Amino acid sequence: MAAGKSGNSLVLRSKEECKWDLVSLGEVMLRLDPGDVRVATARQFNVWEGGGEYNVARGLRRCFGLKTAIVTALADNPVGRLLEDLMLQGGVDQSHVLWTRYDGVGRTTRNGLNFTERGFGVRAALGCSDRGNTAVSQLRPGQIDWDEIFGKEGARWLHTGGIFCALSESTPEVAREAMAAARKHGTIISYDLNYRDSLWKSIGGKEKATAVNRELASYVDVMIGNEEDFTAALGFEVEGTGDNLAELDTGSFRRMIEKAVTTFPNFKAVGTTLRHAKTASVNDWGAVCYYEGEFHEARPMPDLEIFDRVGGGDSFASGLIYGFLNEKGADWAVNCGCAHGALAMTTPGDTTMATFDEVQRIMKGGGARVQR
Repeated sequence: MAAGKSGNSLVLRSKEECKWDLVSLGEVMLRLDPGDVRVATARQFNVWEGGGEYNVARGLRRCFGLKTAIVTALADNPVGRLLEDLMLQGGVDQSHVLWTRYDGVGRTTRNGLNFTERGFGVRAALGCSDRGNTAVSQLRPGQIDWDEIFGKEGARWLHTGGIFCALSESTPEVAREAMAAARKHGTIISYDLNYRDSLWKSIGGKEKATAVNRELASYVDVMIGNEEDFTAALGFEVEGTGDNLAELDTGSFRRMIEKAVTTFPNFKAVGTTLRHAKTASVNDWGAVCYYEGEFHEARPMPDLEIFDRVGGGDSFASGLIYGFLNEKGADWAVNCGCAHGALAMTTPGDTTMATFDEVQRIMKGGGARVQR
């Protein structure tokens, strides 16, 4: 029998009644990485799969060994099959991927591409997305059998977010449909705000983002985001920062979270990363989690050396969710998320290459001494 949610605590469905620990709803794109050079001057690219919501499912499967699935849509062409091959390596189940017929040139449907530079020193990371008219952006309510996923199969956790909901007019409707079904079956719902100005600027900007995200927020149990996300996507001001969010007073941010949970009393937990990018290669890194009326702050990591920052927040989310799924407590969960995010940013690509042993070693304050 499905468990519900009680008071301000998360009440999880049992592993025994569920096929999936987590199901993610979102886009999976092909990332083209120019390595040490610029997108505009590159002559070759490495490829990775990635997507804000997918990365969380992959992290939970690959690093933490949980059973996860992705709900998405792909155009059935060689690029789509390359993404399939990459996802097979990540171990995320693809039985709920909707394959759409490709017309030969992409007039009716296509797969998303994401050209991303890592950045170095004073040169910031830079992304250039080519994702208009993708298969997943054309998903409509009624195309996915959510009762099959959350009811017959069973899922303990649903994760989706603001990137998926910015893809088209219909994707927020699909997210709402998924959330309503998840709630009906007692599945915990997390949502990563993941505000991207480039996704919203042509369809109403911050005003539209705030309207969409605030409407969906009423379904959310665990809200995830950074300081910019809560400001731009939910309309909550972080006192004392103005438009410059480079340096953050955690006290001001805690007060903002208190406003958020007052406005949305359905929030059982709120998790956020704290990042001060001194350069593209050196960041102060940390995280805070609000749960059951208390704040828990991860061990801060000043002057963290960054190889590729993309996906650090998604890896934080997967570590945080792992802690909650295994009932480790909020303090353990936020430290797990912080450590996993830090490790993910030491390797290329959007997704984690870390092991659970490495995460636990970093949580205990372990250094970079060679392991033999």
